[in-house]
Amino acid sequence: MASVSTVTSALRRLEGKVALITGGASGIGEATARLFWKHGAKVVIADIQQNLGQSICKDLESSSSSLSNASFVHCDVTKEKDVENAVNTTVSKHGKLDIMFNNAGIAGVNKTNIVENTLSEFQEVINVNLVGLFLGTKHAARVMIPARSGSIINTASVCGIIGGSASHAYTSSKHGVIGLMKNSAVELGAYGIRVNSVSPYLVATPLAKNFFKLDDEGCLQVYSNLKGKKAGLVPQDVAEAALYLASDESNYVSGHNLVVDGGFSAVNPGFCVLGQSLSN
Repeated sequence: MASVSTVTSALRRLEGKVALITGGASGIGEATARLFWKHGAKVVIADIQQNLGQSICKDLESSSSSLSNASFVHCDVTKEKDVENAVNTTVSKHGKLDIMFNNAGIAGVNKTNIVENTLSEFQEVINVNLVGLFLGTKHAARVMIPARSGSIINTASVCGIIGGSASHAYTSSKHGVIGLMKNSAVELGAYGIRVNSVSPYLVATPLAKNFFKLDDEGCLQVYSNLKGKKAGLVPQDVAEAALYLASDESNYVSGHNLVVDGGFSAVNPGFCVLGQSLSN
């Protein structure tokens, strides 16, 4: 019979792996950093929110006998030198990079009228959400190609597969994220590197709450197709999806956009209205 320690070790799905997470100081990034760490990964949080990032690392370190499993590096993903440094720092500290989670992103201004959008507002979102992700993929690939292994995960959105749910800039950036993910998966597969994306629906993160001017309860009350399971999507749900894509359980999954939306993007609103009418 296996000992408790052996069973516990077997359940740690990222044991011995090294993960770099951009935007890891809050929201989905924080939830993922904590979950990856819980599953045995050495986690490097890359973010512009230095105090929050360092606080998370301190919290994780206080729960571990090892003080080297969680660390922070300041990184503005729109600056290639910052991204390059984050990757180099991770490899210097831990000797390798197994998992790159390109998660940093912004919502931008909440303008749905394209005539009212300024070029600078549009470019700001593209620079963070798409250019930043390109840089993360580029520099992760730089160190993963010689190792001939690795998992690159990108945070996209349901806005990357449908229209009408967010601003033009945000929707365009997330469509681009999925396209870049697929192109990268085709190229990097030759080196044993898997590239995937995770596309959540509305999550109660600081970014989403500020964009839609909603509190936690407001976010949870926004329409969801999946009933009876829980009130709504939370960062932990997205982190669990990222954990699957980071782990060896998804060993042959690449070029895939994992949608985490309770079926929202699959729903035809007209059909729903018809169904309600028939039931009445």
